Amino acid sequence: MNVSRFDLWLGLPLAAVALLLPFTGPSDFLLNLATLVMIWAIFAIGFDFVFGLLGMVSFGHASFLGLGGYALALATQLWGLPFSAGLGLAIVAGALCAWLFSFFALRVSGIFFALVTLALSQLLYILADSKLRAWTGGADGLPGVERPGLGGIDFFDSTHFYWYVVAVFALVMAAVAVLRRSPFGRVIAGIRQNETRAEQLGFDVHRYKQITFIVSGAISGLAGALLASLLMYVNPQMLHWTTSGDVIIMTLLGGAGTLWGPVVGVLAFEVLKEWLSGWTQYWYGLLGLVFILATLFFPKGIVGELQERFGQWQDKAARRDGRSS
Repeated sequence: MNVSRFDLWLGLPLAAVALLLPFTGPSDFLLNLATLVMIWAIFAIGFDFVFGLLGMVSFGHASFLGLGGYALALATQLWGLPFSAGLGLAIVAGALCAWLFSFFALRVSGIFFALVTLALSQLLYILADSKLRAWTGGADGLPGVERPGLGGIDFFDSTHFYWYVVAVFALVMAAVAVLRRSPFGRVIAGIRQNETRAEQLGFDVHRYKQITFIVSGAISGLAGALLASLLMYVNPQMLHWTTSGDVIIMTLLGGAGTLWGPVVGVLAFEVLKEWLSGWTQYWYGLLGLVFILATLFFPKGIVGELQERFGQWQDKAARRDGRSS
Protein backbone atom coordinates (compact mmCIF):
# COMPACT_ATOMS: atom_id res chain seq x y z
CA MET A 1 0.00 0.00 0.00
CA ASN A 2 1.47 3.30 -1.10
CA VAL A 3 0.63 5.97 1.44
CA SER A 4 1.56 9.57 0.63
CA ARG A 5 4.06 11.45 2.76
CA PHE A 6 1.37 13.96 3.69
CA ASP A 7 -0.98 11.23 4.95
CA LEU A 8 1.84 9.83 7.08
CA TRP A 9 2.81 13.31 8.30
CA LEU A 10 -0.76 13.94 9.47
CA GLY A 11 -1.72 10.41 10.48
CA LEU A 12 1.19 9.61 12.76
CA PRO A 13 0.51 12.43 15.29
CA LEU A 14 -3.20 11.60 15.32
CA ALA A 15 -2.40 7.92 15.90
CA ALA A 16 0.06 8.83 18.66
CA VAL A 17 -2.59 10.93 20.45
CA ALA A 18 -5.14 8.11 20.18
CA LEU A 19 -2.70 5.52 21.56
CA LEU A 20 -1.35 7.68 24.38
CA LEU A 21 -4.66 9.19 25.56
CA PRO A 22 -5.68 6.34 27.94
CA PHE A 23 -2.28 6.54 29.68
CA THR A 24 -2.75 10.22 30.62
CA GLY A 25 -5.38 9.42 33.24
CA PRO A 26 -8.34 10.99 31.41
CA SER A 27 -11.83 11.19 32.87
CA ASP A 28 -14.59 8.90 31.60
CA PHE A 29 -16.12 11.94 29.89
CA LEU A 30 -12.97 12.59 27.85
CA LEU A 31 -12.58 8.92 26.94
CA ASN A 32 -16.22 8.70 25.86
CA LEU A 33 -15.82 11.90 23.83
CA ALA A 34 -12.74 10.49 22.08
CA THR A 35 -14.65 7.24 21.43
CA LEU A 36 -17.55 9.24 20.00
CA VAL A 37 -15.17 11.17 17.73
CA MET A 38 -13.75 7.94 16.30
CA ILE A 39 -17.20 6.46 15.70
CA TRP A 40 -18.40 9.61 13.94
CA ALA A 41 -15.12 9.58 11.99
CA ILE A 42 -15.92 6.08 10.74
CA PHE A 43 -19.34 7.37 9.64
CA ALA A 44 -17.76 10.39 7.93
CA ILE A 45 -15.21 8.16 6.18
CA GLY A 46 -18.04 6.02 4.84
CA PHE A 47 -19.99 9.09 3.75
CA ASP A 48 -16.93 10.54 2.00
CA PHE A 49 -16.81 7.53 -0.31
CA VAL A 50 -19.87 8.95 -2.04
CA PHE A 51 -19.35 12.65 -1.30
CA GLY A 52 -15.60 13.04 -1.67
CA LEU A 53 -14.71 10.34 -4.19
CA LEU A 54 -17.81 10.48 -6.39
CA GLY A 55 -18.72 14.11 -5.75
CA MET A 56 -22.38 13.28 -4.98
CA VAL A 57 -24.20 14.87 -2.03
CA SER A 58 -26.27 12.33 -0.12
CA PHE A 59 -28.82 13.18 2.57
CA GLY A 60 -29.61 9.49 3.03
CA HIS A 61 -26.59 8.29 4.98
CA ALA A 62 -28.40 8.75 8.29
CA SER A 63 -30.53 5.78 7.19
CA PHE A 64 -27.49 3.51 6.98
CA LEU A 65 -26.22 4.76 10.35
CA GLY A 66 -29.59 4.27 12.05
CA LEU A 67 -30.23 0.87 10.52
CA GLY A 68 -26.84 -0.28 11.75
CA GLY A 69 -27.77 0.76 15.27
CA TYR A 70 -31.17 -0.94 15.13
CA ALA A 71 -29.69 -4.09 13.58
CA LEU A 72 -27.29 -4.48 16.50
CA ALA A 73 -30.00 -3.74 19.09
CA LEU A 74 -32.52 -6.19 17.59
CA ALA A 75 -29.93 -8.89 16.95
CA THR A 76 -28.64 -8.89 20.54
CA GLN A 77 -31.87 -8.09 22.42
CA LEU A 78 -34.63 -9.77 20.40
CA TRP A 79 -32.81 -12.63 18.69
CA GLY A 80 -30.17 -13.31 21.33
CA LEU A 81 -27.23 -13.20 18.92
CA PRO A 82 -23.69 -12.41 20.14
CA PHE A 83 -22.33 -8.91 19.68
CA SER A 84 -20.01 -9.91 16.83
CA ALA A 85 -22.95 -11.35 14.88
CA GLY A 86 -24.96 -8.18 15.55
CA LEU A 87 -22.05 -6.07 14.29
CA GLY A 88 -21.88 -8.13 11.11
CA LEU A 89 -25.65 -7.80 10.68
CA ALA A 90 -25.33 -4.02 11.07
CA ILE A 91 -22.77 -3.89 8.26
CA VAL A 92 -25.03 -6.01 6.04
CA ALA A 93 -28.07 -3.86 6.90
CA GLY A 94 -26.23 -0.67 5.93
CA ALA A 95 -25.01 -2.23 2.69
CA LEU A 96 -28.47 -3.60 1.77
CA CYS A 97 -30.15 -0.27 2.46
CA ALA A 98 -27.55 1.50 0.29
CA TRP A 99 -28.14 -1.07 -2.46
CA LEU A 100 -31.90 -0.40 -2.36
CA PHE A 101 -31.39 3.38 -2.30
CA SER A 102 -29.05 3.14 -5.28
CA PHE A 103 -31.79 1.75 -7.53
CA PHE A 104 -33.68 5.03 -7.19
CA ALA A 105 -31.02 7.63 -6.41
CA LEU A 106 -28.49 6.70 -9.10
CA ARG A 107 -31.07 7.24 -11.84
CA VAL A 108 -30.53 10.98 -11.33
CA SER A 109 -27.60 13.23 -10.50
CA GLY A 110 -26.76 16.58 -8.92
CA ILE A 111 -29.41 18.20 -6.74
CA PHE A 112 -31.94 15.55 -7.76
CA PHE A 113 -29.71 12.82 -6.32
CA ALA A 114 -29.59 14.74 -3.02
CA LEU A 115 -33.39 15.17 -3.02
CA VAL A 116 -34.08 11.49 -3.74
CA THR A 117 -31.77 10.36 -0.91
CA LEU A 118 -33.43 12.93 1.37
CA ALA A 119 -36.92 11.62 0.52
CA LEU A 120 -35.93 7.99 1.03
CA SER A 121 -34.22 8.78 4.33
CA GLN A 122 -37.22 10.65 5.67
CA LEU A 123 -39.52 7.83 4.62
CA LEU A 124 -37.43 5.41 6.66
CA TYR A 125 -37.39 7.84 9.59
CA ILE A 126 -41.21 8.10 9.58
CA LEU A 127 -41.55 4.32 9.44
CA ALA A 128 -39.20 3.89 12.40
CA ASP A 129 -40.89 6.65 14.37
CA SER A 130 -44.48 5.45 13.90
CA LYS A 131 -45.36 2.48 11.71
CA LEU A 132 -42.63 0.18 13.05
CA ARG A 133 -42.94 1.13 16.73
CA ALA A 134 -43.19 -2.53 17.73
CA TRP A 135 -39.65 -3.05 16.42
CA THR A 136 -38.03 0.33 16.96
CA GLY A 137 -39.71 1.57 20.14
CA GLY A 138 -40.87 4.69 18.29
CA ALA A 139 -39.73 7.99 19.75
CA ASP A 140 -38.75 6.18 22.99
CA GLY A 141 -36.17 4.13 21.13
CA LEU A 142 -34.53 0.94 22.36
CA PRO A 143 -32.43 1.19 25.55
CA GLY A 144 -29.95 -1.35 26.84
CA VAL A 145 -27.97 -1.94 23.64
CA GLU A 146 -25.16 -4.43 24.28
CA ARG A 147 -21.41 -3.81 24.47
CA PRO A 148 -18.91 -6.33 23.00
CA GLY A 149 -18.25 -9.60 24.78
CA LEU A 150 -14.68 -10.73 24.16
CA GLY A 151 -12.47 -12.88 26.37
CA GLY A 152 -14.22 -11.87 29.57
CA ILE A 153 -13.19 -8.21 29.14
CA ASP A 154 -15.56 -5.69 30.69
CA PHE A 155 -16.37 -3.41 27.77
CA PHE A 156 -18.74 -1.39 29.93
CA ASP A 157 -15.49 0.09 31.23
CA SER A 158 -14.81 3.26 29.20
CA THR A 159 -11.13 2.46 28.68
CA HIS A 160 -11.73 -1.07 27.40
CA PHE A 161 -14.45 0.05 25.00
CA TYR A 162 -12.18 2.88 23.83
CA TRP A 163 -9.49 0.36 22.84
CA TYR A 164 -12.10 -1.74 21.04
CA VAL A 165 -13.18 1.27 18.94
CA VAL A 166 -9.52 2.21 18.31
CA ALA A 167 -8.95 -1.26 16.83
CA VAL A 168 -12.04 -1.05 14.62
CA PHE A 169 -11.15 2.50 13.54
CA ALA A 170 -7.62 1.41 12.60
CA LEU A 171 -8.98 -1.47 10.51
CA VAL A 172 -11.42 0.84 8.72
CA MET A 173 -8.71 3.43 8.00
CA ALA A 174 -6.37 0.74 6.62
CA ALA A 175 -9.13 -0.74 4.42
CA VAL A 176 -10.14 2.69 3.13
CA ALA A 177 -6.52 3.64 2.37
CA VAL A 178 -6.12 0.42 0.36
CA LEU A 179 -9.40 0.94 -1.51
CA ARG A 180 -8.63 4.55 -2.37
CA ARG A 181 -5.27 3.61 -3.91
CA SER A 182 -6.48 0.40 -5.58
CA PRO A 183 -7.48 0.20 -9.27
CA PHE A 184 -11.09 0.45 -8.09
CA GLY A 185 -10.37 3.70 -6.26
CA ARG A 186 -8.59 5.16 -9.28
CA VAL A 187 -11.56 4.31 -11.49
CA ILE A 188 -13.91 6.08 -9.05
CA ALA A 189 -11.63 9.13 -9.07
CA GLY A 190 -11.68 9.05 -12.86
CA ILE A 191 -15.48 8.87 -12.92
CA ARG A 192 -15.68 11.98 -10.77
CA GLN A 193 -13.30 13.89 -13.02
CA ASN A 194 -14.91 12.87 -16.32
CA GLU A 195 -17.80 10.42 -16.29
CA THR A 196 -18.20 10.46 -20.08
CA ARG A 197 -14.54 9.66 -20.62
CA ALA A 198 -14.75 6.76 -18.17
CA GLU A 199 -17.68 5.32 -20.13
CA GLN A 200 -15.75 5.69 -23.39
CA LEU A 201 -12.88 3.72 -21.86
CA GLY A 202 -15.29 0.83 -21.27
CA PHE A 203 -16.02 1.15 -17.56
CA ASP A 204 -19.54 0.39 -16.32
CA VAL A 205 -20.00 3.73 -14.54
CA HIS A 206 -23.38 2.86 -13.01
CA ARG A 207 -22.00 -0.38 -11.55
CA TYR A 208 -18.97 1.36 -10.07
CA LYS A 209 -21.21 4.02 -8.51
CA GLN A 210 -23.49 1.36 -7.06
CA ILE A 211 -20.59 -0.60 -5.53
CA THR A 212 -19.20 2.62 -4.03
CA PHE A 213 -22.61 3.41 -2.55
CA ILE A 214 -22.85 -0.09 -1.05
CA VAL A 215 -19.36 0.11 0.50
CA SER A 216 -20.28 3.52 1.91
CA GLY A 217 -23.48 2.09 3.39
CA ALA A 218 -21.62 -0.85 4.95
CA ILE A 219 -19.12 1.44 6.71
CA SER A 220 -21.95 3.70 7.88
CA GLY A 221 -23.86 0.69 9.24
CA LEU A 222 -20.77 -0.32 11.23
CA ALA A 223 -20.56 3.21 12.66
CA GLY A 224 -24.23 3.07 13.62
CA ALA A 225 -23.76 -0.17 15.54
CA LEU A 226 -20.77 1.24 17.43
CA LEU A 227 -22.65 4.46 18.20
CA ALA A 228 -25.63 2.52 19.57
CA SER A 229 -23.25 0.41 21.67
CA LEU A 230 -21.47 3.49 23.04
CA LEU A 231 -24.73 5.20 23.98
CA MET A 232 -26.37 1.85 24.89
CA TYR A 233 -29.42 3.31 23.20
CA VAL A 234 -30.83 3.80 19.70
CA ASN A 235 -33.79 5.89 18.52
CA PRO A 236 -35.23 7.17 15.22
CA GLN A 237 -33.28 10.44 15.48
CA MET A 238 -30.28 8.55 14.14
CA LEU A 239 -32.26 8.16 10.90
CA HIS A 240 -33.21 11.83 10.58
CA TRP A 241 -31.89 13.90 7.69
CA THR A 242 -30.26 16.36 10.12
CA THR A 243 -27.82 13.57 11.05
CA SER A 244 -26.81 13.45 7.39
CA GLY A 245 -26.51 17.24 7.47
CA ASP A 246 -24.09 17.04 10.39
CA VAL A 247 -21.81 14.58 8.61
CA ILE A 248 -21.82 16.79 5.50
CA ILE A 249 -20.63 19.72 7.62
CA MET A 250 -17.98 17.58 9.31
CA THR A 251 -16.62 16.29 6.00
CA LEU A 252 -16.56 19.72 4.38
CA LEU A 253 -14.89 21.21 7.43
CA GLY A 254 -12.10 18.64 7.38
CA GLY A 255 -11.71 18.29 3.63
CA ALA A 256 -13.82 16.09 1.34
CA GLY A 257 -11.96 13.59 -0.80
CA THR A 258 -8.90 13.41 1.47
CA LEU A 259 -7.93 10.43 3.60
CA TRP A 260 -7.80 12.26 6.94
CA GLY A 261 -10.21 15.11 6.15
CA PRO A 262 -13.34 13.43 7.56
CA VAL A 263 -11.46 12.50 10.74
CA VAL A 264 -10.13 16.03 11.32
CA GLY A 265 -13.55 17.49 10.46
CA VAL A 266 -15.31 15.31 13.04
CA LEU A 267 -12.68 16.17 15.66
CA ALA A 268 -13.04 19.91 15.02
CA PHE A 269 -16.86 19.69 14.98
CA GLU A 270 -17.16 17.73 18.23
CA VAL A 271 -14.58 19.80 20.12
CA LEU A 272 -16.25 23.05 19.01
CA LYS A 273 -19.69 21.67 19.91
CA GLU A 274 -18.59 20.68 23.42
CA TRP A 275 -16.87 24.02 24.00
CA LEU A 276 -19.62 26.23 22.56
CA SER A 277 -22.49 24.30 24.19
CA GLY A 278 -20.85 24.83 27.58
CA TRP A 279 -20.59 28.54 26.87
CA THR A 280 -24.00 29.39 25.38
CA GLN A 281 -27.32 27.76 24.54
CA TYR A 282 -27.07 29.23 21.03
CA TRP A 283 -24.04 27.09 20.24
CA TYR A 284 -25.50 25.68 17.00
CA GLY A 285 -25.77 29.16 15.49
CA LEU A 286 -22.19 29.97 16.47
CA LEU A 287 -21.08 26.64 15.03
CA GLY A 288 -22.78 27.60 11.79
CA LEU A 289 -20.87 30.90 11.79
CA VAL A 290 -17.59 29.02 12.32
CA PHE A 291 -18.49 26.75 9.41
CA ILE A 292 -19.20 29.74 7.14
CA LEU A 293 -15.85 31.32 8.04
CA ALA A 294 -14.06 28.01 7.50
CA THR A 295 -15.70 27.70 4.08
CA LEU A 296 -14.54 31.20 3.14
CA PHE A 297 -10.94 30.84 4.34
CA PHE A 298 -10.50 27.08 3.88
CA PRO A 299 -12.63 26.25 0.80
CA LYS A 300 -10.99 22.83 0.45
CA GLY A 301 -11.34 22.07 4.16
CA ILE A 302 -8.65 22.04 6.82
CA VAL A 303 -6.84 18.98 5.50
CA GLY A 304 -7.45 19.90 1.86
CA GLU A 305 -5.74 23.26 2.31
CA LEU A 306 -2.86 21.74 4.28
CA GLN A 307 -2.41 19.06 1.64
CA GLU A 308 -2.30 21.64 -1.16
CA ARG A 309 0.28 23.75 0.67
CA PHE A 310 2.32 20.66 1.48
CA GLY A 311 2.35 19.81 -2.23
CA GLN A 312 3.44 23.36 -3.11
CA TRP A 313 6.25 23.12 -0.54
CA GLN A 314 7.39 19.81 -2.04
CA ASP A 315 7.37 21.30 -5.56
CA LYS A 316 9.48 24.28 -4.43
CA ALA A 317 11.91 21.97 -2.63
CA ALA A 318 12.22 19.79 -5.75
CA ARG A 319 12.90 22.85 -7.94
CA ARG A 320 15.57 24.07 -5.50
CA ASP A 321 17.21 20.66 -5.53
CA GLY A 322 17.10 20.64 -9.33
CA ARG A 323 18.77 24.00 -9.59
CA SER A 324 21.44 23.12 -7.04
CA SER A 325 22.33 19.93 -8.93
